[in-house]
Amino acid sequence: MNVIKNRKIYYIISLAIIILGLAMMLINGLNYGIDFTGGTSIQIKIGRMITVDEAREIIDEYDKEASILHIGTNKDEIMIRSKKDFTNDEINQIIDKFAEKYDIKEKEFQSEKFGPFMGREIKKKALLSSIIAVIAMLIYISWRFEFKFALAAIVALIHDVLITFSVYAIFRIPVNSAFIAAILTILGYSINDTIVIFDRIREESKLNPRQSIEDTINGSIKKSLTRTINTSLTTLVAVIILYIVGVEDVKVLALPLIFGIMSGTYSSLFIASPIWYALKNREKLNTKRA
Repeated sequence: MNVIKNRKIYYIISLAIIILGLAMMLINGLNYGIDFTGGTSIQIKIGRMITVDEAREIIDEYDKEASILHIGTNKDEIMIRSKKDFTNDEINQIIDKFAEKYDIKEKEFQSEKFGPFMGREIKKKALLSSIIAVIAMLIYISWRFEFKFALAAIVALIHDVLITFSVYAIFRIPVNSAFIAAILTILGYSINDTIVIFDRIREESKLNPRQSIEDTINGSIKKSLTRTINTSLTTLVAVIILYIVGVEDVKVLALPLIFGIMSGTYSSLFIASPIWYALKNREKLNTKRA
């Protein structure tokens, strides 16, 4: 496996996805969920579990893009989340239709309207958390390894975030507060794989100081490949199972994690090390010129 020789191919693959995603963001914007846009939330106790399709027979009349979640211990309650600001009459109509269709004698429901203010607060806090995390990682990796390792690792993290955002933009997947939590989780997961490979590179450099940087990187990645793939596959399988069998609230967290784990593994193997190689080569060229 010659990662350094084929690094341009890996760069092109990532850039193609990111550029397409950024183009989609500029054209259509991200598909923000109710957490960011504001809207209406209605919670109704049905008394028994009904399918999402059954609930949609009523909800589609008011909002075809509304999300429907099962909640409660027995999943006998549904939560309707819509970006639309329903009037009180519309909320009462929805509740009455469910009561009539499912013969609900005592209506148990909650409704709430909220604006996009909470979404702005989530964005600010998420951005602040990400900046703090990146700075902390930069300082730690610079201290533990060297600044060039830290810079390459941060570039790989930015790559993972951009890839995840791009996938969401391309496929118009709703972005909500769980997505933000997933992004912060992805940052932590991805940096772990990258540090393992960087640690191997450092060890190989000490053991074989006369070996070329290219051979050191390729050898280190080859030796770390089995461990990295096994770790990623194990985590990925667990998250996929959560997405398949989990409730809607779990799925919205699991989905970005799936993309993030795949992107994180890819960047740890094929992006971070080539970036460090490029930085190291630039340092050598500058030294020769000096």
